[in-house]
Amino acid sequence: MSGDASGDVRSVGIIGAGKAGVAVARRALAAGHRVHIATSGPARRTGLVTRVLLAGAVPVTAEELPAVSDVIFVCVPLRHWRTLPTDGWRGRIVVDAMNYWPPVDGVLPEFEHADLSTSEVVRAGWPSSIRLVKTLNHIGYHDIEERARPAGAPDRVALGVAGDDRAAVAAVAAIVDDLGFDPVDIGPLAVGAALEPARELFGALLGRDDFRAALQETPEQLAASRARRP
Repeated sequence: MSGDASGDVRSVGIIGAGKAGVAVARRALAAGHRVHIATSGPARRTGLVTRVLLAGAVPVTAEELPAVSDVIFVCVPLRHWRTLPTDGWRGRIVVDAMNYWPPVDGVLPEFEHADLSTSEVVRAGWPSSIRLVKTLNHIGYHDIEERARPAGAPDRVALGVAGDDRAAVAAVAAIVDDLGFDPVDIGPLAVGAALEPARELFGALLGRDDFRAALQETPEQLAASRARRP
């Protein structure tokens, strides 16, 4: 599977069967994608999750996931980022949906003191040929299901998409659209820092135009504009 263009994406792979992974899987299934899901455990354990929560998703092992996926979504706690089987992801489009949460992850010095976005740190520690894209970071797992809307809906929420590989960003943006959100290409991975906890756009449920405008606002201006919204 290539996943080189947005129209090629047919099979979505997800590593992580927690709340975020399940939410992404449900939306991808609803959009008509084939969905394969893996956890750190054996496929039979993942199968228990899919039978109860994700009818239609196919459980596989983490090692099998690249062979059956056009795009791989990483929906695990960030503390696991170094233990994932990333050698098999070389040349693949991979979506970093992780966030740095010290209460959950513990204090991770490489993120605690970095001047880079978390996705830049992750990219530097993974095989260089992985085509990393950052999205789904700034909304909650419940919003992925509850705030999804068809294209053109007036209350459709925008999701930022960041990456250095333009074709990979386009492919992931098409999936974001399928999931029920308006994708906004915000530029390279470095700009993805704006989507992280305690940053300007984290938790913002904005339409496309307001989202783009918010990217240009200072934190103080954004707080003031949020306060004015009904």
